Amino acid sequence: MHDDLVVATPDGLYCPPGDFHIDPWRPVSHAIVTHAHADHARRGHAHYLASHDSAGVLRSRLGEDIDLQTLGWGEAVEHRGVRISLHPAGHVLGSAQVRLEHRGRVWVASGDYFVAGDTTMHGEGPGDLNVTCAPFQPVRCDCFITESTFGLPIYRWPTQVSLFDDINRWWAANAEAGRASLLMGYSFGKAQRMLAGVDPSIGPIVVHGAVETLNVAYRAAGVPLPATFSATELPKAEMRRALVIAPPSVQGSPWLRRFGDYSDAFASGWMQLRGARRRRSVDRGFVLSDHADWPGLQRAIAATGAQRVIVTHGYEAVMVRWLQEQGLDAGAFRTEYGDDALEEPGAATEQPTPATADTPAEA
Repeated sequence: MHDDLVVATPDGLYCPPGDFHIDPWRPVSHAIVTHAHADHARRGHAHYLASHDSAGVLRSRLGEDIDLQTLGWGEAVEHRGVRISLHPAGHVLGSAQVRLEHRGRVWVASGDYFVAGDTTMHGEGPGDLNVTCAPFQPVRCDCFITESTFGLPIYRWPTQVSLFDDINRWWAANAEAGRASLLMGYSFGKAQRMLAGVDPSIGPIVVHGAVETLNVAYRAAGVPLPATFSATELPKAEMRRALVIAPPSVQGSPWLRRFGDYSDAFASGWMQLRGARRRRSVDRGFVLSDHADWPGLQRAIAATGAQRVIVTHGYEAVMVRWLQEQGLDAGAFRTEYGDDALEEPGAATEQPTPATADTPAEA
């Protein structure tokens, strides 16, 4: 529609009245960046606008010299008559939803988001993953632009307490047997959620250098994380009780030789799929994601009160069909956003194609 607040263009999602883009994938003059994952935050834009909490990670990834303006949660600025504010998305440190208001209309672009599924996410202590970033905050709007990374009914996350009880039992059993526990997950967001959820009393925690770089940014932002060590800081005897958190790209690499005998596991939402652990060739698979599951997507969309919903990356066709069945005006934008595996060079994603995942064999 000619008066839409956001339209899809070859450069990315574009706001015509404001003359700016949201998470553009080609260089533009003014870019609002929802979060610092590589498929949403690209180099080359003249001016950046992002949340205050994301500044450290954005500068470390895109360069200290980027022209970056930041906003606190709910703080508003006006650009060419469009009122812009940022609101927590609960995905990774600094991840934001973008609220746009123009001539009485309100649109919200979600970016990637995570919705807590149980009350443990609102307190303190093991299992509370949202201590690593501000929790998702629903924003009322007329039109909601939503991701759908896990937009299939098969994706339903376990409670965080039960998930981390499972991870801690696996780690403790390995420590008792005298072998290290290698837990792989993407270095930005996933690794910090794992660190916040595990029980550090079981043994020492070793992190890969790629994870530690992000840990520095999280700690600088005031996020509490347990003490960690590099792979060269622990004596061999202690390494046998250690939990090792590393990106998937270490699998099969010489870096792992220093740990001797170890059990390995992979943490991802894709572990919900049959066969995903087998394809990863790991001992264990833990269902842990930074994205909303199917019920979470439904709750988030309903909480906006939006009568129009536009679906971006993930299982767009399935989500659009479900939304239309609920009586909503639903459509999709074609984008270049994808799985967070883009964070780890050379790491394969477990995401199946929508055509494959929609078959009974995968369900």
